[in-house]
Amino acid sequence: MSDYVGKTPGSKELYERAEKVLPAGVSYGIRDITPYPFYVDHAKGVKLTDVDGNIYTDYWVGHGALILGHAPDKVMDAVSKQIGRGTHFGFSHGLEVELAERLVEMVPSVEMIRYTNSGTEANMYASRLARAYTGRMGMAKIEGGWHGGYDSLHVGVHEPFDIPESAGLNPKVVEDTLVIPFNNQEAAREAAKGEKLACIVVEPVLGAGGLITPEPDYLEGLREICDETGTLLIFDEVITGFRLGPSCAQGFYGVTPDITILGKIMGGGFPIGAFCGRREIFERLDHRKYPKMEERAFHGGTFTGNPISMIAGITTLDILKDGKVYRKMDGMGEKVRTGLEDIADRSSLDATITGVASGFAIHFQKGTPKNIRDVAKNDKEKARAYYAHMLSRNIAYVSPSLPHCFTAEPHTNEDIDEYLVATEDFFKTYRE
Repeated sequence: MSDYVGKTPGSKELYERAEKVLPAGVSYGIRDITPYPFYVDHAKGVKLTDVDGNIYTDYWVGHGALILGHAPDKVMDAVSKQIGRGTHFGFSHGLEVELAERLVEMVPSVEMIRYTNSGTEANMYASRLARAYTGRMGMAKIEGGWHGGYDSLHVGVHEPFDIPESAGLNPKVVEDTLVIPFNNQEAAREAAKGEKLACIVVEPVLGAGGLITPEPDYLEGLREICDETGTLLIFDEVITGFRLGPSCAQGFYGVTPDITILGKIMGGGFPIGAFCGRREIFERLDHRKYPKMEERAFHGGTFTGNPISMIAGITTLDILKDGKVYRKMDGMGEKVRTGLEDIADRSSLDATITGVASGFAIHFQKGTPKNIRDVAKNDKEKARAYYAHMLSRNIAYVSPSLPHCFTAEPHTNEDIDEYLVATEDFFKTYRE
């Protein structure tokens, strides 16, 4: 990384300051880069410019949130106009209605919506709502599934899976949470038998596990199991929501959940989350219909329905709804996956490619992983070496130990060609 250190003195200086005021010198652990992060000064499209003037092509695009790239003109114009009108009201306003109407129109499962400020909050409130509606306390979540920092779902995410995901987690909060493997209908059926579960929570595509896709009929099988047992099916679409198309993963795969978790893309680059679904379920949030606290599920938050996030989301969804963006972006995703598969096939290094639509991931292992335990076979040393190599070529993403990336609307064929050339160079030159 000597070249990196040599070209990033300004970032090094900022990191030395950051270490004094931020744990590990970062605001989120996954943003830590050895020996220190580069610090972004500004961004446009899919190009990041750091404080030293280095320009990187971005394949992380705001944790997958920036489907239109950084600072898209139409979104920025709409936000700029709204800033003059007010950034936070604390009262109801029309924009929260407009965004909700678009979600109802575009997403198959959605009849009613409540907003949050993050996917973590949305998972928390959705889980509570499922328990309130069903009168059951049990939940099942998928091994390797990431649902933010909410205590009751913060279990079974990372290897070795049977230890707490964080210090300070009260063991009692996960007593009623069962962890089941992805792409395994029988495990889900066993967990749901006896009608003891309020919900099964699943990412339709396993995100942090390296964009692992569902096997044929898996999501359909979960739908059938939930119908048979009176269990609510919750799709966490924080990543897949509006990433796999205007109707999200549920439209893409043709399976409709009872509750959907949204975030990232629907905020147009601003903080947001939402949980939404069937009217009958969401009426349990209605204090007018359910005035008794013991019958009603609580939801609230100071910045829920923030007008800046609302207008950014409205503008973004209006751009996305006709599907044209996806034809270009998914084509880029297909091009990079096909190119990576060709490179891996011609190489002596073990590697396999996963992903769908505009997402792609590289696993340095034999055989395509079907669940997170398969992903655990990934050679992290090779993955970190690949990350350092790509960063030296000014290609940026997060997750050095498991490369998973996104294309965005501004990516070009030239960008993809550069990515593939840099990858082929790594496969040709890497030595154990």
